[in-house]
Amino acid sequence: MERYQKIDAKNFDLKAFYNEFNGKPGSKFFYLVCNNATEYLKKVIRSITLIDAAGGMVKNAKGEYLFIYRNDKWDLPKGKIEKGEGKRAGAVREVEEECGVMVSRIGKRICKTYHTYTVKGEVVLKRTYWYQMSYKGAEKLKPQKEEGITDVRWFRKGHIDAIIKNTFPSIMDVLAKMDLFKDKPGPLSE
Repeated sequence: MERYQKIDAKNFDLKAFYNEFNGKPGSKFFYLVCNNATEYLKKVIRSITLIDAAGGMVKNAKGEYLFIYRNDKWDLPKGKIEKGEGKRAGAVREVEEECGVMVSRIGKRICKTYHTYTVKGEVVLKRTYWYQMSYKGAEKLKPQKEEGITDVRWFRKGHIDAIIKNTFPSIMDVLAKMDLFKDKPGPLSE
């Protein structure tokens, strides 16, 4: 595909790549070619600071899904797992803190996603564990403003175009796993 650029994993350095391409207008999508993706990911993780996080795809009794608006993008509630905290407990805590709701039930894990960003000038890799969650309450949604969240809103499955047009690639991966949109990107061709 024209919009994807192939990169050979042999010479790939995540920190250098991120610093060179982050925020450049007209950036393309990239994919790495390697013999063993699992082993290569382990190598990348050893070369960078890894932050574990967890979050949720929350569905209410009306069949609507919970999204947050942070840093001018639609997102899902998530955050760093605290020391000694399990992934599932961290996911529930983050949803409850960021949205002001009480999770009624946590279900199975949806997927794991990875994304990079900088903390104090250092490139880090965040691994996020995503879980299905249910909400049966009636509390008023309350964005956690100190985390930069300015809006929390429920969206029906067929009405998430605003999300799809203004979110992160890792969130699109979660939405695809949950079958929340029709036009999923197809497999890459060389």
